[in-house]
Amino acid sequence: MTTVPQDWDSAYADGTPPPWDIGRPQPAFVRLAERGLLSGRVLDVGCGTGENTLLAAGSGAEAVGIDVATTAIQRARRKASERGVAATFTVADALALSELGQVFDCLIDSGLFHVFDDDARARYVTSLGSVLRPGGMGYLMCFSDREPGDWGPRRVRQDEINAAFADGWEIVDIAADAFDINPIMGASTAQAWLVTLRR
Repeated sequence: MTTVPQDWDSAYADGTPPPWDIGRPQPAFVRLAERGLLSGRVLDVGCGTGENTLLAAGSGAEAVGIDVATTAIQRARRKASERGVAATFTVADALALSELGQVFDCLIDSGLFHVFDDDARARYVTSLGSVLRPGGMGYLMCFSDREPGDWGPRRVRQDEINAAFADGWEIVDIAADAFDINPIMGASTAQAWLVTLRR
């Protein structure tokens, strides 16, 4: 299985977009925005170059995107400026979101959950819980065990999602979906789970 980069800036270094940086929001999040679900104060965790954050902001949300990759955040800020969209982008650690000192109505995660090993996954879920208000909603899209082969990130099973969010969360829905990706191994989509969560 292809490993994910530990130095996330390296994924953006050579000018070739990484598979997840498709230059537009993921279709699943476009559908959520069209239903008015990306509203209030929205945190996009692992925002990359900011397309889903900008989608939320353009839909009227007070949107904040965080990523550990400085290069990605710089590109996201440039996009916001060029498009005249009011969104905030900050370099931050997804495993230490409480350090933001903020609370949000809605969280979105497009492809971050699946990069963590078991120990970090538990820390990540705790970190998410530290910034989402009681009753707040989360929309998480992760690589699915329905994806054949062994390229790309770790596959996630539904029972792993249920176990990760067993304490203090309500899993409203786990739906089969797909990521759009830059072509890799002959594929332009990858099987995903779209998880709807309530705190």
